[in-house]
Amino acid sequence: MDARGSNRVDSDVLVVGGGAAGVAAAVTAARRGLKVTLVERYGFCGGGAVAGLSGTVCGLYEATEAINAKPKQVVFGFADEFCRRLEAKGGLGDPLLYGKTWARVHDPLIWREEADAMLREAGVRVVFHAVASDVSMEGDRIGGVVIWTKQGPLDARAKVVVDASGDADVVAMAGLPSFIGDNGRVQNPTMIFRMMGVDIGRFVTEYGADTIMPEKISDMIRAKHNAGEYRLPRAKIWLFPTTRPNELLCNCTRVIGPDGRELNTLFHQDFTDAEIEGRLQAREYARFFRDHLVGCETAFLNDTGVQVGVRQTRQVSGVKRLSNEDVVKGTKSSDGIAVSPWPIELHSGVKPRVEWLLNDYYEVPYGCFVPERGEGLLVAGRCLSAEHEAVASARVTAQCFSYGHAIGHAAVIAVRDGIAPRHIDGQQVRAAVNADGARLD
Repeated sequence: MDARGSNRVDSDVLVVGGGAAGVAAAVTAARRGLKVTLVERYGFCGGGAVAGLSGTVCGLYEATEAINAKPKQVVFGFADEFCRRLEAKGGLGDPLLYGKTWARVHDPLIWREEADAMLREAGVRVVFHAVASDVSMEGDRIGGVVIWTKQGPLDARAKVVVDASGDADVVAMAGLPSFIGDNGRVQNPTMIFRMMGVDIGRFVTEYGADTIMPEKISDMIRAKHNAGEYRLPRAKIWLFPTTRPNELLCNCTRVIGPDGRELNTLFHQDFTDAEIEGRLQAREYARFFRDHLVGCETAFLNDTGVQVGVRQTRQVSGVKRLSNEDVVKGTKSSDGIAVSPWPIELHSGVKPRVEWLLNDYYEVPYGCFVPERGEGLLVAGRCLSAEHEAVASARVTAQCFSYGHAIGHAAVIAVRDGIAPRHIDGQQVRAAVNADGARLD
């Protein structure tokens, strides 16, 4: 019971979640004249990229083993547009070597501002500090979502609902089929942090241009951890110079439970434990950097993510499912609505596993975003229908932008043609994103 009563909000499209996928879906649909509402639990958009401080746009470029190769971009459309806007404001760095591919570091404050600007320009109604708490069902159709706000509940109704929550929250509340990782086992979260006061020139000269740190650092981490001098449960770490002077973005921690289990942030206690453990580990890695890494002698911990970075939780059980084999073989399909060249980057166990797809990419079919049961609902983002290893590739930022771009177009088709999302031909969505700059062909 809530004695405050509720207010009604009607839209053509309701997007739950303001990460990369949610922003792209909302802006895309609104640009085509639909009335769109976006709901986000924080006071800013960005999801894992900003609140989780993942800090990099991954998934734009093909991987290669060619000597002296230059980055080959294969992802365009909304992802490319957003990157260009960041770049124009000084909020996106040049491509940095990441193993056999490249990533670009972004400024999280400029990310927020550009998302605000794009949503406002498109005419999207944005509701910050709001959480989906229930669904409005009309038989097997989702007619809307109940939104909790400080003012009171909102009865948000829409012709199409897009679940871009990252955790398939709307799917779960509606009782639609879903699954969690590999029989409930998920990739571990990571608390990403930033170090200031780093002599970047000396650091890069000593350790090289690759943001995946060399084995001599991993050896040192293992030795110090095993000797009990520091608590450093992950030895293979990634350190990125940022757009700001003297700063490193640090993807280092392995946030696990006391029993060594990968924590599942769907569980409130696991989520709480992950936040506390993540901050403790950030301090330990920062202390280790100051004590032992060249260029970090006077560095200090500047910031951690607003929340722990989450890689995998609940996913929709879709009409189609992206398989592990699809990723490693570079599978293409006529109804592919997004491409990905990113490797399988599986964070589970003591060392992240990276499996490269070289000089190629795979395509993600439209059916991976359509629930196998339930009407009026689409998903976008990392809660797509994909196998455990496959989602370790498909979840990154550039692809989430692409998913939102495609699902925004699918929502337009559903509303304007009066057709259920599951009856939309994926080739029609593919044609729409291609006409909008995606270059899938």
